[in-house]
Amino acid sequence: MIYPVLAAIAFSVAMIVLLCRGDPKRRRAAHLPGDGHNRPMRRLLAVAVLAPGLCLAVLGDTAAFLIWLGSCAVAGWLVTLWAWRRQAG
Repeated sequence: MIYPVLAAIAFSVAMIVLLCRGDPKRRRAAHLPGDGHNRPMRRLLAVAVLAPGLCLAVLGDTAAFLIWLGSCAVAGWLVTLWAWRRQAG
């Protein structure tokens, strides 16, 4: 039962990284080229981040859902920290 949770976490983290890389405000603040993702793309990526958690919740696996939820929260912080350090250094 651990493999679906790991797959859900991996997919959500990949979408979080894509959201971070295309964030228009972060790109402007870092003076990076390009405008970043437009609004429909950001919304689509946000839905993609949440879709695996919704699947886990619908399957009724509460433990898997909570593991996914906590992992996404920690991954969001780590991705933000990684992007900030990459921008600063």
